Amino acid sequence: MRATERPMFSPLEAAAEDYETVRRAIAYVTEHFREQPEGEAIAGAVGSSPRALTDLFRRWCGLTPKEFLQAVTLDHARKLLRETPSVLEASYELGFSGPGRLHDLFVVHEAMSPGEWKTGGAGLTISYGLHPSPFGTAVVLATERGLCGLAFADRGEEPATLEELRGRWPNAELVESAAHTLAYAQRIFDPARWREDQPLRVVLIGTDFEIRVWETLLSIPLGRKSTYSRVANEIGRPKAARAVGAAVGKNPVAFVVPCHRVVGANGALTGYHWGLTRKRAMLGWEAGRIRAH
Repeated sequence: MRATERPMFSPLEAAAEDYETVRRAIAYVTEHFREQPEGEAIAGAVGSSPRALTDLFRRWCGLTPKEFLQAVTLDHARKLLRETPSVLEASYELGFSGPGRLHDLFVVHEAMSPGEWKTGGAGLTISYGLHPSPFGTAVVLATERGLCGLAFADRGEEPATLEELRGRWPNAELVESAAHTLAYAQRIFDPARWREDQPLRVVLIGTDFEIRVWETLLSIPLGRKSTYSRVANEIGRPKAARAVGAAVGKNPVAFVVPCHRVVGANGALTGYHWGLTRKRAMLGWEAGRIRAH
């Protein structure tokens, strides 16, 4: 019986039927992700129609079958890019006809291509600008796809800070364009422009471990703090608190990726790449935003 021809069930029976369909669809996608099956193939494998299966997936987990396929593929892509010497080989291993599909996948989910990850941004143009902020001069880097660098400088330190940020993208071309980066500065530092339905696109480049740490930092809520050991536990590396501290210190997108919300186990602010004074200022500024609401 196709999913569109569902008989009358009690709510619990309907939920059980839904789960069984989703379970089989997930199993099919996980087993056949290298083939990159279309929605029709996934639906056919579980005896459903593409539209009914899409509606079911959205009700059950908030994803479409295609989005789940992308998530499974991306997980394998991350591992292969660490192990495979070329992007082309990784693309074929994943079942793509060439690197174009893998490129699209990373642009959607990571806001960067795997080639840029491996080459340090060769062929990429990055705009930069200096902008006033509540925490000193903000040095902002952005590509056409999103914010890729944010740091802070006291007066006279701007050139050194820019050079440090550039180290993350050593082979990219940097072009001064404050007009382009101004929009990012306004979005970051003006709470009135913070929109959940319009998330800021952020480009991160680093080792797999560093990116896992930075993604965990993004989950720390405004006005809350975490510790290095807690972050280590959350990424499944409970003995790696020191390595977590090193990754936090290398965060290329300060404030947006809130490394300032990480403190020592005893609650001490400990170090901060841009200075403890600035860290205290950020925490106080955020506390003010909470009180204002």
